[in-house]
Amino acid sequence: MDSDSTVTSLEENTENFCTNPTRDILAEGITNLFKPTIERLDERVASTIQLQAELRGQLDALAAQLRDIEKAQNQIPEFADKVKELLNVKHKVTVISNVLGTSQERLTGLHKLIEKEQRRRQALLDSALSTNIS
Repeated sequence: MDSDSTVTSLEENTENFCTNPTRDILAEGITNLFKPTIERLDERVASTIQLQAELRGQLDALAAQLRDIEKAQNQIPEFADKVKELLNVKHKVTVISNVLGTSQERLTGLHKLIEKEQRRRQALLDSALSTNIS
């Protein structure tokens, strides 16, 4: 008999969970609160990645020019150091670009999870509403 009461209790809790409009409104509000922020952040990350790629190209061109100058000046040590510094900066830009790319992938995944959760909640709400109407 205990198992029957547990099943009934579980069914009642499931019904209460599905038909709690305050919880659904709060969940939707929180989701809607974060969604624009994530979208803006995703756009900014994409823009930064594009700018990083452009910067990397400019650094490559500058490094090539400096190497040409260095060769023409019979390898003046000052230029060699500057070329090394430039290559170090280029490496740092590449690392940052990779971190930004990974971050954007994670943001995209989070965005998809939010949309999936919104669809799931809407389906649950629609289901609960159609059950209550019937």
